[in-house]
Formats: sequence, C-alpha cells, structure tokens
Amino acid sequence: MIRALFSAAAGMQAQQLNLDNIANNLANVNTAGFKRSRIDFQDLFYQTYRPAGASTASGAEIPVGIQVGHGSKPVATQRIYVQGDPQQTENPLDLMIEGDGFFQVLRPDGTIAYTRAGAFKRDSNGRVVTSDGFALQPEVSIPAQAMTTHVGSDGVVSATISGQTASQQIGTIEISRFVNPAGLQSVGRNLFLATSASGDPTSGAPGTQGLGTIGQGFLELSNVKVVEEMVNLIMSQRAYEAGSKAVQAADEMLQVSNNIRR
Repeated sequence: MIRALFSAAAGMQAQQLNLDNIANNLANVNTAGFKRSRIDFQDLFYQTYRPAGASTASGAEIPVGIQVGHGSKPVATQRIYVQGDPQQTENPLDLMIEGDGFFQVLRPDGTIAYTRAGAFKRDSNGRVVTSDGFALQPEVSIPAQAMTTHVGSDGVVSATISGQTASQQIGTIEISRFVNPAGLQSVGRNLFLATSASGDPTSGAPGTQGLGTIGQGFLELSNVKVVEEMVNLIMSQRAYEAGSKAVQAADEMLQVSNNIRR
C-alpha cells in the first residue's frame, strides 16, 4: 500500500505539470509565432519479484516475470515547430517566415535572440525593431523620407524615397536555423536563445541553405490547436482524478491492514 501511495503521488505530480503546460499553450493561442509544447513522460524504476527467464525447480523456464513499477516522471518539454497559419495584415513591417528559420534580434545585453514573431515596428531612428525595441539583425534602418517599404521573399529590403521614382535597397534580412530547434531555450517575449543542445545557428539569406522565405504583410499565428488542447486537458484531469482515487484506495487499505493488526 505504501508503494501505491507514492506511485500514485508521482503520477499526480506529473499530471500537474502536464496541466500547467496545457494551460500555457491555451494562454498563447493568440500569440504570433508561438509554438505549442508537450510534456514527455517516462515510467520510473521497477521492483522485480521474479525475473523473466528464470528456471523453476523442475528446470522449466519462466516466460514472464513479475515486476511492479513506481509511477512516472516528466523528462522533457518538447516544443513543436509546426508552421502556424498565416494571417494577412497588409502592414509592411509584419513579416512571416514560410518554412524553417528564425529572425535574429539584438537584446540589450548584446546577445542575439531568435524569434518566429514577425510583428516588427519602426523606432525613432528608423530601425526595424520588435515590440520591446530589440533591433532586427543585421540592422535595417528605414529612411525618414521613405514613402513605401518592400521586403522581398529573399530578405532584400528596399524603399521608395520621396522625390525619387526608383526604389533603392536599404538592407537585407537574414534568418537562422538550427539542427535541433527543440533544444533552444525559451526566455519569454517570443524569444529563444541558442544552447549547446540546439547547436550553433546557420544564418543566411532567406530561401538558401534550407532556410524559409519571407512573406511581407503577413503574421504567423500560434500553432496551438484549441480542440486538441482541450482533449489533452480532459485526459490530464481524468488521469489526475484516477491518481487521487488510487491514493484514497491505498490509504483505506492501509487503515484496514492496521486495524487487523491491532
């Protein structure tokens, strides 16, 4: 009964973390560029009462042994980098990566962060920045006299200057990809940081080296599927309830056992 108490408690703790993860997914259903995540679980160690393949007194081989597990534990938060649906905004600074890759932005501490959220703005100096003021890298500045701004699928940024008929190139957007994007560290604000698990970034012009292309006037919506998350929520809740009942049953059996011993 004691083992059952701890096994059920371990499962309940695992489902609590699963519920937290589902809640975060649902909370970000309207966050541009957000990638949903799931919890990966493993079963815990097993106590072996009789190993499979052991021999009986008569010399026969036992085909199936006896083992009892000790619950489960979460081992990973797997982020799912499936492309989100495009939303047309007609805002020239709303950019979407169609395919693999991340935008590069410069944080105040001088480190490079990576994001799929392309809702860029223009600061007082004309630089293209995120909503938090982090400049896109390589830096792109739009002249104050620019009438229109065009971003090609290859990342080339051009602008039509007041008083001129022909547009001129004012910068180029590069994007990065990783061997293992699931190994990136989430730091909030739609940003990720490279880690040893993600590998070093491969940067280049959109449409080259396996990198995606850029769509101007579009935002990539969150890839959270509300119906799927609601189903996961129900399953997690039921699993937690079942674990709670297992704890209750083990406790009642323990009380009965103690009363018998008295």
